[in-house]
Amino acid sequence: MQWKPVYCNNDNVTLDMSFVSNKTSTNYLYKTSDSELKKEKQGPAKKKKPKLLNKFDKMIKAELDAAEKLRKKGKSEAALQAFNEILKSYPHSPRAKYGKAQSEDDLAEKLRSNEILQRAINTYGEVADMPNPPADLVKLAIKRQANRQQFLGHIKRSVVTLQKLVDRYPDDVAIKNELGVGYLLLGDNDNAKNVYEEVLALAPNDGFAKVHYGFILKARNQIAESIPYLKEGLLSGEPGTDDGRFYFHLGDAMQRVGNKEAYTWYELGHKKGHFASVWQRSLYNVNGLKAQPWWTTKETGYTELVKTLERNWKLIRDEGLAVMDNERGFFLPEDENLREKGDWSQFTLWQQGRRSEKSCKQVPKTCALFEKFPESTGCKRGQIKYSVMHPGTHVWPHTGPTNCRLRIHLGLVIPKQGCAIRCANETREWKEGKVIIFDDSFEHEVWQDANSYRLIFIVDVWHPELTPQQRRSLSPI
Repeated sequence: MQWKPVYCNNDNVTLDMSFVSNKTSTNYLYKTSDSELKKEKQGPAKKKKPKLLNKFDKMIKAELDAAEKLRKKGKSEAALQAFNEILKSYPHSPRAKYGKAQSEDDLAEKLRSNEILQRAINTYGEVADMPNPPADLVKLAIKRQANRQQFLGHIKRSVVTLQKLVDRYPDDVAIKNELGVGYLLLGDNDNAKNVYEEVLALAPNDGFAKVHYGFILKARNQIAESIPYLKEGLLSGEPGTDDGRFYFHLGDAMQRVGNKEAYTWYELGHKKGHFASVWQRSLYNVNGLKAQPWWTTKETGYTELVKTLERNWKLIRDEGLAVMDNERGFFLPEDENLREKGDWSQFTLWQQGRRSEKSCKQVPKTCALFEKFPESTGCKRGQIKYSVMHPGTHVWPHTGPTNCRLRIHLGLVIPKQGCAIRCANETREWKEGKVIIFDDSFEHEVWQDANSYRLIFIVDVWHPELTPQQRRSLSPI
């Protein structure tokens, strides 16, 4: 198994645990960093110091403190040896067992070793089985066990771990909150919803539960109902609530019900550093890239690609129309919950840098055009696809997931009037045989009020300022 790249994020990429993928409002993706964990543990007020020693461990406090001092100095091997020596003499010491687990955890990070990390996970679990372990110690150990399981991608195991902790301490809402996150990481929104309802029954003003419950309601398309939970949760200022994902979803929900307060929350999210700007609200970002809503061909540097698209637009159009006519279901309805109304379907040729052989068999000449353009076929954070939109369609204002790509639209079949796209505060129309280029990490919106369908060809390309190393190493979206 490859070590998960949380500790060594050298691409300056913002990728902490996110609800949002290219499917705007339904996913809770596992992307947790230690820095995010620390932020979530920090609160505005000082918490009571946890009680980690039982009566027996108080008798050997000097030895435990000496071993812990080594660990805090970063001497993880020496600390591990010291805690093992204590356990040889006092095998029933819960605090020594916990210190051993922490030392193994530290050593795993130092050596980038999943094998050692798995040993730490097992040791954390053993703390709860020791004689008379203090409740605070058990909670710390088992929460960390679940967190490290999540780190390795063992989400189901982490949920089982947290459920056992909830069973042991059923009135501890903090543990329930973490269990809810575990279910969200699994994509099990129904069980997460049940958990947060239990929390809010016990603690009606719990801000962490409110923002997560609001997110779940929004994912269920209960837009209006989600707003007070997201808003009140953010206003609580509780640890784990000041997060760009919640500002994103609150603003989006407000926009969909016509509440102009949306931009107040976007502005606040921007001021807190969650968004690049009020308009540019993507969450999977590389810092420092040129940011503007609309681009010219010259600015992108992808002149040959654009020339190829415009020179061959009729070929691309005709192959797409043939697929539309055969009625075999290649064009699939948009499934990202972006439409207010209407009929919008897409036929995808490349997704996340992977070519669809099944699709390309239907449009072989079109796919052949891209053989020499890795900036598009290799764009792991984008797609190449046909998009057909029928009259009466409105696409909500929304933002794409990442600032790492630009989006090229080639007009194929464009009604004379009634079709338009707004990106930020500028609205444009398509023309047959011509491209428009925009950065879809900026807010954009589409109207189709014509009397006939609109067909365009969409090509995502890497942002031109990304280095070759970044293009290779960035994770797919």
